[in-house]
Amino acid sequence: MKDERGLYYLPSLQTRTTRMYVRETDGVIEFRLWSGENPEIWERHEWIPLDVVRKAAELYKNPERNPLGLYDLEVAKRLLQDDKRENPS
Repeated sequence: MKDERGLYYLPSLQTRTTRMYVRETDGVIEFRLWSGENPEIWERHEWIPLDVVRKAAELYKNPERNPLGLYDLEVAKRLLQDDKRENPS
């Protein structure tokens, strides 16, 4: 899916007001979260690559919540691939 912020997928089937945006910069896929319930998340957090997310998740260590569940590299790759096919540069 795509809107004025860019390409995104819905990381949670429970809520359609949360979107994970993806882009590719210098061959690295980056993610950025947007939430309709907490729009300040978009402003507070920059684009981040998955390796940074993984390192942060190691520090988080909460068995009840896995922050990595929001970040889907395969879905991100597919979105970017489809977008390139539809909009060749």
